[in-house]
Amino acid sequence: MKELGIGVIGCGQWGPNHIRTLHSLDGVFVRCAADLSDERRQMVSRQYPWVETTDDMDRVINDDDVDAVVVATPIRTHHSIVKKALNAGKHVLCEKPLTLRSCDCEELAELAEVKGLTLMVGHVFMFNPGIVHLKEEIENGSLGRIYYLDAVRTNLGPIRQDVGATFDLASHDISIFNYLLDAEPIEVSAHGGYYIQPDREDMAFITFEYPDKTLCHVHVSWLNPRKVRQLTVVGDKKMAVWDDMKPLEMIRLYDKGLDGSPGYDTFGQFQMILRDADITIPRVNMYEPLLKQAEHFIDCLRAGRTPLADGRNGLATVRALEAAVESLRHHGRPVPIDHAVRQI
Repeated sequence: MKELGIGVIGCGQWGPNHIRTLHSLDGVFVRCAADLSDERRQMVSRQYPWVETTDDMDRVINDDDVDAVVVATPIRTHHSIVKKALNAGKHVLCEKPLTLRSCDCEELAELAEVKGLTLMVGHVFMFNPGIVHLKEEIENGSLGRIYYLDAVRTNLGPIRQDVGATFDLASHDISIFNYLLDAEPIEVSAHGGYYIQPDREDMAFITFEYPDKTLCHVHVSWLNPRKVRQLTVVGDKKMAVWDDMKPLEMIRLYDKGLDGSPGYDTFGQFQMILRDADITIPRVNMYEPLLKQAEHFIDCLRAGRTPLADGRNGLATVRALEAAVESLRHHGRPVPIDHAVRQI
C-alpha cells in the first residue's frame, strides 16, 4: 500500500486536529503544514515535530511527495487555495463551507471531476454517531414519513469577522438536513438580528422547504448563554431527538404521535387520538467524527470512490446558504434556492 503524503494549509483551530487524525491512519504521513502565523507554526512543531512547517502554502501545494491537501483557512480564501491545489494535481479536503459563492463551488466541483481528483468538504456532522443513527432510523422507516426537522445551534461566541452566523453555523445543519432527507431544499425564508456588527447577522431563524412539503428549521446564534446542539425529527410513526451535548444519551426515540381519527368522549367535544408510549434511548457506539471523516477521505482516495460530502454536496449547501442570506436581506421574503443572488 503506497504511503499517502498529506499537506495541511491553515493551522488555526482545526488544522492541528486534521494533522492528528490523518497521521494516526495506517499508510498516511502528514509531511508539511503552512500558516502565516509564526506562533501557530511553532505550536505545530512542538506537537508534531516530524511535520515540516512553512509560511508559504505553495511549498505545500507543489511538494511532489504531497498527494492530498487539507484546507483549513478562512472561508474567503477557500476558492483560490482549493483551485490552486486541484490544478497542481492534489486531492483536497476543504473545511466547510466550500466557498462563499455557489458559482465558485460549481467551478471547483467541475475542475475536480475533469482532473479525476477527490474533492471533499469537511461537513463533519455527517460522521457524527448520533446523526448516523438518525439516518439509519429514517431509512429503516421506524419514524415513518418525516413531517419536519427542528435544529438549534447556539453558543456565546465566537463572533466571527468574515461571515455571519448563517454561513458559520447553519452550514452544519443544512448538510445534516440534506444528508438525513437525501434531498436538497427548494425554498428558504430567514429572519436575523444584527446586534454586534451592522453588516453581519449574529443570530437567525431559518426555515427550509424540502420536497414533499417537509420543513426544516434552524435557530443559529452567537449570542446565547448556553451551548446547544440539538435536532428534533418528527415523523408520523415516531419522533427522535439528537442532543450532541449529552453523549451518554445522544439519541432519544419517542413512540408518540397521532393514532386514528378524532375520538368523541362527550357530546359536543372531540379530540385526536394521541399515542404516548415508551421513550427509548438506543445504544450509540461513540467515536470521534473527525477521525471517521479522515478515514472516509483516505478510503475514497485509495478506492477512487466519491465522498459523502463531495464538491456537489458542498455546492448544494452553499446554494441554500446564499438563498438564506438573500432572504435575511429582504426581511424574511421566501427565496427559491435556484433564484438566490450569487454573491455575498
